[in-house]
Amino acid sequence: MGNSVLDGRMSAANSDCAITKFYTSAAWIEGRAEQQLEHVAGWSGVRKIAAFPDLHPGKYGPVGCAVLADRIFPQLIGNDIGCGMSLFQLDLPLRKFKMEKAVRRIRVLSESVTDDTGCRFEEIGLQPDLFASSLGTIGGGNHFCEVQTLVESEADLNLDKTVTYLLVHSGSRGFGNAVLGAIPQGAFSGMHPDDAAAHDYVQSHDKAVLWASLNRRIIAERAAEALRTDLHLIADAPHNLLTRDVDGWLHRKGAASAASGLVPLAGSRATPSYLLRPMHQPDALMSTAHGAGRRYDRSSMHGRVRSKRSDVEAMQRTSYGSRIICEDRDLLIEEAPLAYKSSQSVVADLEATGAAKSAAMFHPLLTFKKTRNGGRT
Repeated sequence: MGNSVLDGRMSAANSDCAITKFYTSAAWIEGRAEQQLEHVAGWSGVRKIAAFPDLHPGKYGPVGCAVLADRIFPQLIGNDIGCGMSLFQLDLPLRKFKMEKAVRRIRVLSESVTDDTGCRFEEIGLQPDLFASSLGTIGGGNHFCEVQTLVESEADLNLDKTVTYLLVHSGSRGFGNAVLGAIPQGAFSGMHPDDAAAHDYVQSHDKAVLWASLNRRIIAERAAEALRTDLHLIADAPHNLLTRDVDGWLHRKGAASAASGLVPLAGSRATPSYLLRPMHQPDALMSTAHGAGRRYDRSSMHGRVRSKRSDVEAMQRTSYGSRIICEDRDLLIEEAPLAYKSSQSVVADLEATGAAKSAAMFHPLLTFKKTRNGGRT
């Protein structure tokens, strides 16, 4: 495409699409991810792409980018529509957090929700039986619920270092998968926004985004109830979604929406998590990075990490002294810290390119992923 890279940016010389890279030459970016960027840039109607330092290859296109187009490409959002991060402050003082007690109590997240959730659906305008059995469940893959401690923050945030925090990463579960599966044949080539199929997709997509946000909220409420505390939302930012823009349709895949002003960025259990303050550069398309981003795909991790019982047990503790509840051996290996980039490096690149800056940094205390008999995927 005749692209040149200068200071973390790529300007397309022989294409109608301009790609802006918000990462430096020091970033760990797999070549296949950049090839996918080039490929998507060549799709009909694609105008602008913003790529972030958590960029890595995906199934239909790169994860860690925002794509502005005049057509709708459902595959760029993927099947986990509305997936995102929600950060909460807990009323639980750090000095009262007891690890073994918390480990026992938070296992309730592996169980199905028994409360009637119909009124919660009605509050956000959704029908009460909409994938109700999955509501309040985390799922598999890289999803989690994590108790954290605050290390540092900007003074104007008024965050308290003496209490604990909760970060939830989850999405729309089977609902989003059903929405993607219902699109007509040929939709991946791009749907015209005026088409009936596109209208149906957008309506279902928007419901899945609402569902996913409520799911994170209920997961957090269940965790807070288990820990005998209350919670307060700090930030909720989806990173798989489609929004209408004045210049077209903005697709985010693993690119967090910066609309709320504060964006959680997940670490890897070996590196910190952050609360970002986006700088709202126009070329960033109101988006920023959502996490550390993968270095290695799931299948290759089984050859990179030793799987002896002692090694697997060691992976359930981190260098921070935190604990990980994950009794799925394969998932624990696939989600090992080695699988991910350094979140510090991702944030450093965001700051170097003017995309966002760190407003707060957190360390993990207790991460819940999956028990042996729970956590439907």
